[in-house]
Amino acid sequence: MVEHSGEPGYRGPQVCSIVGITYRQLDYWARTDLLRPSISDAKGSGSQRRYSYGDLVQLKVIKRLLDAGVSLAQARKAITCLRATGEDLATSNLVIDEGRSILARSGEEIVDLLRGGQGVLNIVPLAGVVSEINSAITALDGAGAASPGPGIAAVPPEGLGRRASGS
Repeated sequence: MVEHSGEPGYRGPQVCSIVGITYRQLDYWARTDLLRPSISDAKGSGSQRRYSYGDLVQLKVIKRLLDAGVSLAQARKAITCLRATGEDLATSNLVIDEGRSILARSGEEIVDLLRGGQGVLNIVPLAGVVSEINSAITALDGAGAASPGPGIAAVPPEGLGRRASGS
């Protein structure tokens, strides 16, 4: 983890290791605006992108969707849904049908969607995404990665997985 101007962040190679994607995927997703880094974007040759913890959650969701056979276009819609909610992602499920993405906060909401005749394409339990990211960060820190610095937690202590609105 890197700190600049008091804001912790993750560089590309760290992000790839934590999320489980290639650098080529990460670069393509940033260049095509699927997910641009919220801390700092590349500003020419030699500059580095820096991703926030929330960016890691979104990237892991994208990877899970693509691994499950969801198209990149549908993954874009799902990420738009996540950005719009501002909800606590650690207790939610992303439900994707052919035309939209919905954030369901309980199993009952998922059942209601199914009863309403929604053809569900995929359900992504986000609590698993958050715990996988936390484990990967811990493993990366334990493997001699750059420490976050004094007074900065490697994993957000509260509001785990919560996204700030507008990012």
